[in-house]
Amino acid sequence: MTRPNRSAPKLSTKSARKDLTLPKRGMGSIVVAALALPGVWSAPAHAENAPEAGVISFKFLHYKEDKRDGIDYSQFKKNGHPITVNSPSVYVMTPLGPSWAVEATGVYDSLSGASPRWHSTGGASPMNDERKAVDVKVTHYRERSTYSLGFSHSSEHDYVSKAISAGLSVSSDDNNTTLNLGFGHSNDAIDATDGGRMGDVYGKKKKTNEFMIGVTQAMSAWDIAQLNLTYSSGKGYYNDPYKFPDVRPDKRQQLALLARWNHHFEGDGSTLRASYRIYHDNFRINAHTLQAEWVKKATPDLTFTPLLRLYSQSAASFYFDPVYDPANPNQLISLDQRLSAFGAVTLGLKAEYRINPAWSVDGKYEKYEQRANWRIGGTGSPGLGAFGATFVQFGANYKF
Repeated sequence: MTRPNRSAPKLSTKSARKDLTLPKRGMGSIVVAALALPGVWSAPAHAENAPEAGVISFKFLHYKEDKRDGIDYSQFKKNGHPITVNSPSVYVMTPLGPSWAVEATGVYDSLSGASPRWHSTGGASPMNDERKAVDVKVTHYRERSTYSLGFSHSSEHDYVSKAISAGLSVSSDDNNTTLNLGFGHSNDAIDATDGGRMGDVYGKKKKTNEFMIGVTQAMSAWDIAQLNLTYSSGKGYYNDPYKFPDVRPDKRQQLALLARWNHHFEGDGSTLRASYRIYHDNFRINAHTLQAEWVKKATPDLTFTPLLRLYSQSAASFYFDPVYDPANPNQLISLDQRLSAFGAVTLGLKAEYRINPAWSVDGKYEKYEQRANWRIGGTGSPGLGAFGATFVQFGANYKF
């Protein structure tokens, strides 16, 4: 069973919903960039008065993996298909007076399908799971600073995660420079008592602390740059009980540096958003992510945003390719292909249409393709078949 990483602290409620917005003229108010990357903190809103209008956003995300070579899906009477996820969510933000705002997000994930046990030809296990998650953040706005506190809770039948967060942003007198600080703590509980391949796992814990420091700088009337450094330290149960063999270290330190640059083209009103992220952890995984988006208005109310994302990572030091030696069952080892060496390409397109000043709708399509030999700067892990997945999302937004 393939499990996503659910231990990253929720350091921002709207990490996947906010964009870095450039001022049309002059250098002034700065909206801090949000990072739509797991485990990376995104700073609170810009340091000025609380928002005057509230927002309600509805999203529905559909994710489906392509069929994997070597897996006979017809052998399963139930969930005999590639992994599929349906995820509706709702986001609400409302101001509380002139200097406060509260945000809340609720998500329901429904997952089913057959997931490979190891590599690409090691058989598969059918799975069916649900996840419910909610997070809340309160922000206090001062003249040149913001302060935020947040809480999140996520639950599945075998995994519960709780997290708290705190954030601070301080802007310079001319609002051209903003310093962002953040801290998050998560406490996870794992109870895989339904016959995992590693046996029943009950009462396992994992705790993570995450720290972030960043700066956003208006470089010109059309350029904004941002640099964020994030450090995460966790301790506890990192094994995947649904894979065998899978014995991982009980500590993980992660370091990520992300640089973003937005340039606004005054001539046609479009905006280029570019980012580069470098990542390293004590599992000896080194990863690079390069992303570019081009925001272009087709009409005053219709906007298109094509996206290109390139990703590459090295394998964990205990990842096996793909031979397992049973003579040492206590060694650190994992056949989880998410820890392998590979490269990936994502192509996407988002369209957003403003119906009127209060209502807007949007849709997004992304296609993800992963190959071992696409790894940059070295060979990928052997024994890995081609992998692909599709993301489709629809949304509606209402301002009140």
